[in-house]
Amino acid sequence: MPSPKSHRRGVQQEEKNRNRRLSEKASSFHGWSPSAMDGGIPRPKTVPDLLSGKDLIGMTSWNGIDFKPPKLTKLLLNVTIDRSLGPVQVLLSPESTVGDLISAAIKQYAKEGRRPILPTADPCAFDLHYSQFSLESLDREEKVMNLGSRNFFLCAKRSGIDGTETTSSSSCSKQAEKVSKINIPWLKFMDFLF
Repeated sequence: MPSPKSHRRGVQQEEKNRNRRLSEKASSFHGWSPSAMDGGIPRPKTVPDLLSGKDLIGMTSWNGIDFKPPKLTKLLLNVTIDRSLGPVQVLLSPESTVGDLISAAIKQYAKEGRRPILPTADPCAFDLHYSQFSLESLDREEKVMNLGSRNFFLCAKRSGIDGTETTSSSSCSKQAEKVSKINIPWLKFMDFLF
């Protein structure tokens, strides 16, 4: 059995070894202890002011390399078709028109085999709107990039009061004028209220 003094020396020695190991671990991930370094912490050789004061978005050239802003190559558009459960996703170029979007959405809808089946696959029989609550349809010659939205609503053209189809350029006010020309007493009463 060891004497109490020798046991105490052994415990003290173990504590010193443990403290030394802890100080080595805590010194740095590079393995240098702070006491062993003379001139402070060594830094990797970098250029700290590499991009100071530079705006990367507006930068056109740097270090002789010309940067061009990224050009938009494709647009992912969501088109919800009337009475369909979810939107059809269509990928088009930014130069495409509303007419191109209508035809691409109809083709994608038929390709996916969605229900309900469309009455016709003719793009001229449909109008594109910003939403199902938007009464005015979009111009077929307008570019998709200029519309300001990526979500649209496609519905079949409605037939007018006289049986003719309404055109995509006709607005709700023109349709309301047609209805008001018909002699319906409650419409006159409604006009009187306003």
